Amino acid sequence: MRPIIRSSSLSRIRWALRNNNQERYASSFCSKSRNLLIGVSQNQPLVNTTTSTDYSSLCSRLSFLRGLSVEAVEAADPATTTTTRLTVSSDVKRTGPLVEYERRISDGELMTGDICQISALRELQRLHDELVESVDTCRLDRYNTSDKFSRSRWFWSRLMPQSSNSPVNGLYLYGGVGTGKTMLMDLFFDQLPCTWKKQRIHFHDFMLSVHSRLQKHKGLSDPLEVVAQEIAHDAILLCLDEFMVTDVADALILNRLFGHLFSNGVILVATSNRNPDKLYEGGLQRDLFLPFISSLKERCVVHEIGSSVDYRKLTSAEQGFYFIGKDLSTLLKQKFQQLIGDNVIARPQVVEVVMGRKLQIPLGANGCAYFPFEELCDRPLGAADYFGLFKKFHTLALEGIPVFGLHNRTAAYRFVTLVDVMYENRARFSCTAEASPQELLEKIVTISDAKSMAPRTSSRSRKNDVSELCVDNELGFAKDRTISRLTEMNSKEYLEQHAITHNL
Repeated sequence: MRPIIRSSSLSRIRWALRNNNQERYASSFCSKSRNLLIGVSQNQPLVNTTTSTDYSSLCSRLSFLRGLSVEAVEAADPATTTTTRLTVSSDVKRTGPLVEYERRISDGELMTGDICQISALRELQRLHDELVESVDTCRLDRYNTSDKFSRSRWFWSRLMPQSSNSPVNGLYLYGGVGTGKTMLMDLFFDQLPCTWKKQRIHFHDFMLSVHSRLQKHKGLSDPLEVVAQEIAHDAILLCLDEFMVTDVADALILNRLFGHLFSNGVILVATSNRNPDKLYEGGLQRDLFLPFISSLKERCVVHEIGSSVDYRKLTSAEQGFYFIGKDLSTLLKQKFQQLIGDNVIARPQVVEVVMGRKLQIPLGANGCAYFPFEELCDRPLGAADYFGLFKKFHTLALEGIPVFGLHNRTAAYRFVTLVDVMYENRARFSCTAEASPQELLEKIVTISDAKSMAPRTSSRSRKNDVSELCVDNELGFAKDRTISRLTEMNSKEYLEQHAITHNL
C-alpha cells in the first residue's frame, strides 16, 4: 500500500528550495522526491545497495529530504522522526527579524538591545512566523500564485461582491522620533524571501503612486478598486514607512482605498509617529476619515514603541555641512564646488517629475543640486517634485533656511516634506540656516503644548508670544522627527551610509 505524502511536505520542500535560490528546480525536485519516498516505503531497490558509493548517495539524498520536511522523512524512515523534528524546529527558530537583531548586536553592528525595540521585534517575529506558515493561503509567493486563479477571481468579482481578507493581521508600529521604527521594519522586510509579493515604500511615495494610477484610470466607475487590484497584484505584503496624513485629498480616499486593499488580501505593516486615533487630527472633514481608523485597527495589531532614546542623536558629529548664520552664500557655494569637483561647472537643469511636471534646477552637476530656499520651499511644490529631484541628484545644497513660525507655516510644511524625502533617499544635505535645527522649529507647537505654556506677566509680552507661535498639531508632531533627521544627516555614520548607497 502506498503511503500518503502530505501536500504540506511538498510545499515545505518547494519553500526551502526557493530560499536557496533554486526556484527553477523546485517543481521537478518535488515530483522526484515523491517517487523516491514511495519507492523507499515499498522496499523497491532504487540503487544497488552492494555498492558503497550508491548507498552513500542514497543516504545523502534521504538526509537532504530529512532536513527539508519532517513528514516526508517520516514516510521514509520513522526511526529518525525524533531527531529530525528537533533539527527542523531549531532551524525554524534561527530565522526572522528577532534572530537577525540579536546577531547584529553580538557583531557590534547595533547597540545593546533596547527593551522597547525587543518588544516590537517580538510582534514582528510573530507576524513573520504567521506569514511563513500561511504563505500559500495568503498567496504571498509570486511563483506559486496561479494566473488562472487570479483571472477567475477577477471574473467572479465582476459578477458579485466578495471579500477575501487575509487570515493574518498586519502591524502598526508607532512611537517617538529616532526610536528605530524604520530600522525594525526594514529588518523584518529583509528577512522575508525575495520571491514574495512584498513592497516597502515611504507613505508619501505610495500616495503619489496611488494618485498617478487614479489619473490613468480616470473615467472608470470605481478607479480606486482597480488601483487596489493593481497594488495587490504586485504586493500582498505592503510595508509603509512614516504613515502621516496631512493632505485632505489623501484623507478622503484612504478608507475606500484600504477597504479594497484589505478585501484583496493585502497585509499592512506601517510605522508612524502618531497613534492611529490621532491620525489626521483636526483635519478638514475628519469625520469621513474616521472609518479608516476603525478599519486600520481591525486589520492591524497596534503596538507602541515606548523608548525615550533618540538613536539618531547618538551618532558622531561631522562638521562642515550645516552652516549657521546670515550672508553665508559664498561659503556654501565654495562647499558645493568642492562636492562637484574643482574643475566642474554647474549649470541650470530640468528634472521631470510625475504626470508630466518639470522642476527647474538653478545649478546642478555630478549628482549635486544647488537651490536658494525660496526656490524649493516657497513655491507650490510638493513630495512629487522632491522625489523627482532625488531620483537624479544625491546631494542638495540649500541656501538660507529661515526660522519658522506663523508667517511661513506653508514653507515649514514643505521643508518637513523635503527632509523626509531626503532622508528616505539617503541624500547628502549641505545648507546655510539662521539657527540650529532645534531653533528653526522652536516656534511651532501642538495645541496641548500651547496650552501648557506659562504666559508672560505683561499683556504686551503675552500678545507677542502668541503672535510668534505657530500652533499646528501636524507640524508640531513632525518637527521632532525633522530635528532628529537633520541631526543624523550631519553625522559621520549617515554620510558613510550615503556614500555606500550612491556608490561614491
